[in-house]
Amino acid sequence: MNNYKLIIQYDGTNYCGWQTQKNASSVQQTIEQKLKIITKYKVNLTGSGRTDSGVHALGQVANFKLEKEIDIYKFRYSLNSVLPNDISILGMEQVYEEFNARFNAKKRCYIYIFSNYKSPFLQKYSCYYNEVLDCNLLNKLSESFLGPNDFTSFARQNTETENKICNIYKIRWKETKGLVIFFIEADRFLHGMVRTIIGTVIKAVKEGQNEKFIENVLLAKDRKYAGESYPAKGLFLYKVKY
Repeated sequence: MNNYKLIIQYDGTNYCGWQTQKNASSVQQTIEQKLKIITKYKVNLTGSGRTDSGVHALGQVANFKLEKEIDIYKFRYSLNSVLPNDISILGMEQVYEEFNARFNAKKRCYIYIFSNYKSPFLQKYSCYYNEVLDCNLLNKLSESFLGPNDFTSFARQNTETENKICNIYKIRWKETKGLVIFFIEADRFLHGMVRTIIGTVIKAVKEGQNEKFIENVLLAKDRKYAGESYPAKGLFLYKVKY
């Protein structure tokens, strides 16, 4: 069986998220439909992880298997030609048969973009925030998330995931040219976790709280103690590491 790996970019604005759902358009379902048109077979696409409704991707990774070997260059061109303009296959390669985009992933990286000025070109891809964001303070507060922690307080209350332990390897805020970029890298993420982390750190700043506030929210293991979840449009799955 031939196994093929895809690097995918997409604008999540018009989708219910990555994963196929009933009565809603997803990125996974859209790509699978186009794969079926090209291959004439029903193809199961495995993604590195879910992205929520409205979340974008710069480097989503997925894989699918086919019995026949294909010309990768021509196949990628054909797939891009039938996909809608808000989904693009950046790269494609043949990988070993056992490769699984989800289970072989070691780290996942997300970025979130804040803009402090109104721009028609940033409206769909950033969160407009008209107050000053002090990145030094934000970075100091965010250090409390590093390492393995129980992120129950930062996950959706109706999540089916029993294991809420995630290991955060890197987390930082950086200002550049009127934008503030939040970066986070972890072994895994829970549904809604990144946007709730952002909301909680900003809540701490607004209330004049210190690192102890973040630590207490983590220990509480209760969503009601965390901050608001920031809009999906500013969030991007940036990279998946294997």
